Amino acid sequence: MKLTFLGTGTSVGVPQMRCSCPTCTSADPRDKRMRCSAMVQMAPDTPAILIDCGPDFRMQMLGQGSPDLACALLTHTHYDHVGGIDDLRPYCYEFPDHHFPLFCQPNVATDLRNRIPYCFAKVLYPGVPTFKITEIERDAFMVDVSGYGPVEVIPLPVMHGKIHIVGYRIGPLAYITDCSEMPPAITLERLRGVDTLVVNALRALPHPSHMTLGQALEVIAAVKPRQAYLTHMSHDTPPHAQAELALPPGVHYAYDGLTIFIDDPDRRTTGQRG
Repeated sequence: MKLTFLGTGTSVGVPQMRCSCPTCTSADPRDKRMRCSAMVQMAPDTPAILIDCGPDFRMQMLGQGSPDLACALLTHTHYDHVGGIDDLRPYCYEFPDHHFPLFCQPNVATDLRNRIPYCFAKVLYPGVPTFKITEIERDAFMVDVSGYGPVEVIPLPVMHGKIHIVGYRIGPLAYITDCSEMPPAITLERLRGVDTLVVNALRALPHPSHMTLGQALEVIAAVKPRQAYLTHMSHDTPPHAQAELALPPGVHYAYDGLTIFIDDPDRRTTGQRG
């Protein structure tokens, strides 16, 4: 299994417009962060599972060579996580009735139908993207990956400020973004035994709807994964080369284009952008 970070930035991306801070003006490509998204490939030459589809989706996928996709898992309804849904249209044609599979909570499904009603109209405009939405709750569900078979996905309920959203566990991988609070009786229990944990760490200072770096490190210490990666960072996080030095062993800042291998700890990590 491998995970590719398509985007690791917060809602406004990094660099942030009209900002001249050290991170926004950094020449290090690891400090150029598109909106948060990732994809998971279960085995070589199989379609990937997309996690979130933000407004940078088109450029993210072109940067990866437009790989095949099996489906998309959506964490919540905010624009920086679903704003690229329309750009899935080239993928729709590869599925029965041209309906690309989406998995999301009921409120996200409702929002999508309201936001892009032309994709769900009784009479469709020629060429619009169309979707097969499967509404999920807290129970595990299966997604089909062509050439691999069914894959179990476990929702990880978390709070995003006052909003109930989800992360996802796929086998030894757990991916959580936009979390401000993690229910210990449900989510921490579902993280037991995870090999690789991806979790958001917006910045060092408190924020009402995102975990700080310190809070993210507390979660990592409680879960004890073999490796952990931080994502959804704002420009308030110092430049990558500096910030990475302050992290404990086994914890890293992710960056756009980074690919990590999960099943085999001895496999090398590769980064496509520096």
